[in-house]
Amino acid sequence: MISQENLTTTETFPITARNQVKRISKRGIYDRQTIYQILDEGLICQLGFVVDGQPFVIPTAYGRMGDRIYVHGSPASRMLRTLKQGVQVCLTVTLLDGLVVARSAFHHSMNYRSVVVFGMASLVDDASEKVEALKAFTEHIIPGRWSDTRQPTRQEIAGTLVLSLPLTEASAKVRTGSPHDDEADYSLPFWAGELPLRLIAAEPVSDPRLADGIELPTYIQKYSRGIRE
Repeated sequence: MISQENLTTTETFPITARNQVKRISKRGIYDRQTIYQILDEGLICQLGFVVDGQPFVIPTAYGRMGDRIYVHGSPASRMLRTLKQGVQVCLTVTLLDGLVVARSAFHHSMNYRSVVVFGMASLVDDASEKVEALKAFTEHIIPGRWSDTRQPTRQEIAGTLVLSLPLTEASAKVRTGSPHDDEADYSLPFWAGELPLRLIAAEPVSDPRLADGIELPTYIQKYSRGIRE
């Protein structure tokens, strides 16, 4: 079973020396639901850690269940072998929502939603929790897909390393809206505004070896990234 030890159920994350947003602090958000929504919409996280004085930042897939983020991979992975030893880790996820076009080059910016998580990952030994984590990975990428797959075998589960990172020290930073030009620049004859960006799925391409008669699932036809129901 998934341990709930030391996990908080408060609506906001406590502000600490590490997770406090210092640069443009008004964009800092500590609301738990906002942070969950950003994590659930993202697909790739960046995991930062240090080995023998050498910093590494590794992109990887992830899944969230409640107040925990799970990452997984081969037991041969240097990242996972390092993290399971109990080193401090910094996990980040960023969603780019648009380009902010200002009248001055100096004030060009981007609209974004980002999350930073600090903590220490631990190895998941419990077989049932590992299966739930693997399900979370699959459902995070394509909601509804888990029930349409062959379930992992005992050998596959045993050959997969799963780590759990508790969500106890996290914050979000969000920018929205129009450019903020200097007052004297608003009369300049240059277009300014927002260029929204979003991740969309192209037309699905069936596997050449797909058996006859298998229809495209609805969750593939209507795939989109957004807030998890």
